[in-house]
Amino acid sequence: MKIFCVGLNYKEHIIEMKHNAFPENPVIFMKPPTALLKNGQPFYYPDFSKEVHYEGEIVLRVCKNGKKIDKKFAHKYYDAFTLGFDFTARDIQAVQKKNGWPWEIAKGFDGSAFIGDFVPFEKDKEIAFTIKKNNEIVQEGDTSMLIFSFDEIISYISQFFTLQQGDLIYTGTPKGVGPVQIGDKLEGIIDNKTIVTCEIK
Repeated sequence: MKIFCVGLNYKEHIIEMKHNAFPENPVIFMKPPTALLKNGQPFYYPDFSKEVHYEGEIVLRVCKNGKKIDKKFAHKYYDAFTLGFDFTARDIQAVQKKNGWPWEIAKGFDGSAFIGDFVPFEKDKEIAFTIKKNNEIVQEGDTSMLIFSFDEIISYISQFFTLQQGDLIYTGTPKGVGPVQIGDKLEGIIDNKTIVTCEIK
């Protein structure tokens, strides 16, 4: 099982993060399987960071193997979605970026890929979601806001990596990312239904 993540896939988030340009292709990075944390499990604040941020995202579940997938067939390769949190040690990421070093340690640490319960796709329906922190709305996004669609993401990743059944794809976060502290509670909502909850301990 592989965990793929797409960075910079919402325009307002790119502006929020003060990047200078929009990407021409999906920006891909990966997390190891040990990063996976499932719904109902607490996120334990790591002792190596003082600035962990949440990033709420739609997560796709890959349903069959494929490589070099044409965009027009990409919809056949995922069958369900959920909401998840891409946790980022922002202070460590800043140091790594400043020095031109890879920043996997800021993105792929244990427990940094939180996922909720999977939901089957409804054909041709846009997906809108809301993220709350301590019952206050902090992020809102939907699939119409994506720079690169699900099918474009699937097709692009498969040019470099063989997709396998059970792989997960975090599709990007909208604006509103921010820090978490011990005692916080995150909640992801679709169609007025809570899909994921995460307590920070």
